[in-house]
Amino acid sequence: MRLSPIFLLLAAAASAFAADPEPAKITHSMFIAGGETAILSGDGQVLWKYPAQTRDGFVLPNGNVLMAVSKNKDYPGGAVVEMTRENKIVFEYKGTQSEVNTAQALPNGNIMLTEAGENPRLLEIDRTGKTVLEFPLQCQNTNAHMESRMARKLPNGDYLVPQLLDQVVREYTPQGKIVWEFKTPDEPKQAWPFTAIRLPNGNTLVNLTHSNMSVEVDPSGKIVWQLTNADLPTPLLRDPCGAQRLPNGNTVVTSYGAGDQTVKMLEVTPEKKVVWTFEREKKGGIHEFQILDTDGKPLEGAPLK
Repeated sequence: MRLSPIFLLLAAAASAFAADPEPAKITHSMFIAGGETAILSGDGQVLWKYPAQTRDGFVLPNGNVLMAVSKNKDYPGGAVVEMTRENKIVFEYKGTQSEVNTAQALPNGNIMLTEAGENPRLLEIDRTGKTVLEFPLQCQNTNAHMESRMARKLPNGDYLVPQLLDQVVREYTPQGKIVWEFKTPDEPKQAWPFTAIRLPNGNTLVNLTHSNMSVEVDPSGKIVWQLTNADLPTPLLRDPCGAQRLPNGNTVVTSYGAGDQTVKMLEVTPEKKVVWTFEREKKGGIHEFQILDTDGKPLEGAPLK
């Protein structure tokens, strides 16, 4: 039986369509801090772990892990600890107040940290533990836990500090002078800033925890991009704490308050399409993180986190 040319064309098209491969599944190896402190492979296997809760941290170029450790019996005021993958401590700073909420290794070898307590402050210390820079943070001090979070030193030498209960992100000079600030929205309520990430274009990415929002603001403080649960197929944003802007322009956000929700992290495109989620049965929230590679390829440059 002779088949018609139209039938053959349709059959060929159907065959070609069926042969189209499925889009490759995105994977990320990453460091996570919070109730669980670990480095995970792209398939979620634990490659390294630290047996205590942490608040911030980075995997350094030499492979060591720098962490802001939550207060515990060993560190009643919190701490900054740098540890090798063999769990050898090579640097330790014990907090002197209520909490240590930031730990960032700087190109000059110093470490920048923040302390919360009666005298909230930002410090740079050298590897001997000597304080080489210090200034007070201009924030409320009646609730130490809500004073500040993920402070970062900027390439211009200033410091970007989210101040939760004050609902403001401030940029300080090394002398402690405020030269820029972003007041978070009054609505939704409790738009507490947790992360403040200065992007290469001069904008700043800010996660607003209890209002379940991530916003990008321009230098004038105008919101030019935002992500809320209304933008997602399901409400995955629950107390978004840590964030990272990837080299491809996508944004990764963690939901620290996910609880029984198995989706702990999500990645969205600039158009707010969800392209990756990280699911974990454990209830402990992910406070902060660092994406280390995408599909097995290490990320280049300093992480925007």
